[in-house]
Amino acid sequence: MAEQAATVKGREIFIERVFDAPLELVWRTWTEPERIKLWWGPKDFTCPVAKSDFRIGGKYLYCMRWPDGKDYWSGGVYREIVPMERIVVSDYFADEHGNKVPPSHYGVKGEFPNDEGVLTVTFAAVGDGKTKLTLHTPVAADEGETEGWNESLDKFAEALRN
Repeated sequence: MAEQAATVKGREIFIERVFDAPLELVWRTWTEPERIKLWWGPKDFTCPVAKSDFRIGGKYLYCMRWPDGKDYWSGGVYREIVPMERIVVSDYFADEHGNKVPPSHYGVKGEFPNDEGVLTVTFAAVGDGKTKLTLHTPVAADEGETEGWNESLDKFAEALRN
């Protein structure tokens, strides 16, 4: 099980988890599409599609399938990649082709500057074979986003064991 802490400041989310897994495995599970499919999305959601051009300027496109079968797509552009240390990506709602769509396309309400956010994830080896992952996003869609990220990270911890 992963040690965890989550903080919401205004609309910012900070989540820190320590996983009982080596840094290289945590990095690969976060960055490799076949591994992303194992954990992307909250509890009871699946990820049937995960595509990634993992390089600065490259794009990603993930599908999060709700339990009722409805698909929600998200995409973004890699802005910064420091191997085994840090990833910064834009994050936005997308259609199945990767085209940016407004949050209202999926019925999401709220204010979104430029209809996209920025996600920063850092990785650090700590202790004996453990890794600290810190996630920060400055604009949360709603209060449920923290819960969704925590449920995704619970699945991430399980994916590290497989």
